[in-house]
Amino acid sequence: MEKYLAFGVYIAIGAVFVVLAFGVANLVRTDGQARSRSNKLMRLRVLVQFIAIILLVALGAAAGAFR
Repeated sequence: MEKYLAFGVYIAIGAVFVVLAFGVANLVRTDGQARSRSNKLMRLRVLVQFIAIILLVALGAAAGAFR
């Protein structure tokens, strides 16, 4: 179980990095949709970070860190 949770944490951290990179790349764009896209990317990043934190807590619980 811990192996799968650890794998999930790594995937979630990678997803956070990808969304963050898209957000930074969006900052240099000057089209009319840049603000809306930036806001959506910010919300997506917060959601993916939340999922990563939940996975980290689940991994800690599975490893016995809260006993």
